[in-house]
Amino acid sequence: HVQLVESGGGSVQAGGSLGLACAASGDTYSSVCMGWFRQAPGKEREGVSFISRRGSFIYYADSVKDRFTISRDSGKNTVFLLMNSLKPEDTAVYYCAAAGSCGIDSRTYNHWGHGTQVTVS
Repeated sequence: HVQLVESGGGSVQAGGSLGLACAASGDTYSSVCMGWFRQAPGKEREGVSFISRRGSFIYYADSVKDRFTISRDSGKNTVFLLMNSLKPEDTAVYYCAAAGSCGIDSRTYNHWGHGTQVTVS
């Protein structure tokens, strides 16, 4: 079993920056790939960015490319998401997710954090 603890998020004006962190504990084989989904009110959950343990796989949704940067501290099994040039459409609950293999579909991920709110006005 993997436990994911998220931190960061909050409120910022458009054009600003925020950071998210997610620390995984437990079975490290189940957190080979970690990343972030987001869900805005009335919308489906969307894959934002993912990274493998050693960074050989990195994915960004087109909507966040060149604005968001994902990184990972493998020793601490923690993933970070730096969000720059934030837009109102980035407003959503951001969920950390982990899986034993990498993919961009939510069905790949079987471990989830509770979510953290990001609000851009």
